[in-house]
Amino acid sequence: MRLSEITAFLGVQAQGDLNKMITGIQYDSRKIKPGNIFVCIKGLKSDGHDYIPQAVENGAAALLVEHPVSTDVSSITQVVVSDTRRALALLSSYWYGFPSRKLRMIGVTGTNGKTTTTHLIKGLLERKRQKVGLIGTIHNLAGDEELPSTHTTPESLELTELLERMVAMQSQTAVMEVSSHALKQNRVAGCEFDVGVFTNLTQDHLDYHPNWEDYLKSKLKLFSALGQGEKGGAKYAVINADDPASDEFIKAAKVPVWTYGTSEKAMIRASDVSITSHGTTFLLSTPEEKAMITVPLTGMFNVSNVLAAISVALGEGLTIPEITAFLAQAPQVAGRFEQVREGQPFSVIVDYAHTPDGLENILATARKITSKRLITVFGCGGDRDRSKRPIMGRIAGRYSSYSFVTSDNPRTEDPEKITDQIEKGISLVTQDYRVVLDRRRAIYEAISLGLPGDTIVIAGKGHETYQLVKGEVLHFDDREVVREALKAAGYSQEDKK
Repeated sequence: MRLSEITAFLGVQAQGDLNKMITGIQYDSRKIKPGNIFVCIKGLKSDGHDYIPQAVENGAAALLVEHPVSTDVSSITQVVVSDTRRALALLSSYWYGFPSRKLRMIGVTGTNGKTTTTHLIKGLLERKRQKVGLIGTIHNLAGDEELPSTHTTPESLELTELLERMVAMQSQTAVMEVSSHALKQNRVAGCEFDVGVFTNLTQDHLDYHPNWEDYLKSKLKLFSALGQGEKGGAKYAVINADDPASDEFIKAAKVPVWTYGTSEKAMIRASDVSITSHGTTFLLSTPEEKAMITVPLTGMFNVSNVLAAISVALGEGLTIPEITAFLAQAPQVAGRFEQVREGQPFSVIVDYAHTPDGLENILATARKITSKRLITVFGCGGDRDRSKRPIMGRIAGRYSSYSFVTSDNPRTEDPEKITDQIEKGISLVTQDYRVVLDRRRAIYEAISLGLPGDTIVIAGKGHETYQLVKGEVLHFDDREVVREALKAAGYSQEDKK
């Protein structure tokens, strides 16, 4: 592709030769190949403009910058734009032939519930014999390929490459988690969404967003963009009517809105909810019909996730019998209220909950289904919102019979300073806790306390198979450690085979 085509598409001027053939796009100077255009992105910790010499040395033919820069190579063409991240998203989409226009695009945003909701939507739509791709926190799925996930929503170049791969594999739909970071940073600016789903809005990411209003505003961008673009087909929004912020999302959407929840005003409503350790049943009411729903997922938060998925399924043309049949056999989502069973006489649940609302949801549910004690192991991530640490401490102290305050992903922070901040909250409501910085040891000690009828919740990391400590990525999987601890305590399903 000629550079002149790129500047014409972006609608900008350039300094230098526009007849150059561009061989590819990169924003990482280390990955530059001869003929590539280097997009200089300003990140939280580094600025791509500082890596122009490396990009030029590796053969960059042009630079996409936010301001003119001086280089030792006069032949380098500079394309100046006001926002290189947005330009990267738009250019990536253009380069790969606008793959989001060739897919039915369903975006799910909210503080909690995105992963479970996207997996449920994917499973439901596959009942129509569709090929459905998925992009999210746990993994990315394109056709039969499972690809690793490094961000909830990838950088726009990788995102567009994933969508292009789905198109190549003849997928009809892409379901993706859309984070507030991605929305604020314009990572999804090149995507044309058909459906936007809002799960909930609670405290999170205030280390990145300057305030609550900015967090809300970022989420709203998904809904205000619905209906814009080149694609035809039905466009609509699915919004949690039970969330206090729901009116903001309804106002932002300029397309038809489907609401769901347990309140009377919800279009897709759950009532007569019954929750056990094995699953949930409720009466589903839609504008047209009613049906009993049985799903092997536990908790009121999962009722909300299921309702969101049902709303999309109905919007995409599934029937109630098709929906109920799938939900009755819905698979467990990794690290989301995932029960680890090795024949022990007590429950062990591993969950990703790492926000105040997420932790309260799982502990409230665990408390309801526990006949005896609730024992909690949890921590808070480093280099993230510090204000939620004492709040999560208070929540754990309120619901738990006993808690182990431990390390999560400390990143570059001192784990002891993180647990000190958690203690400021938990110590206000209980003294039934211990600080055990070594997460493995904390899990082992919690398992050693387990008695018949107890429930042990290991919160914070869920599906993750690593721990981030002082720049290192160390292997750590809560589920593996739980099984090791159960085996050490004398429980093992393998021994019974």
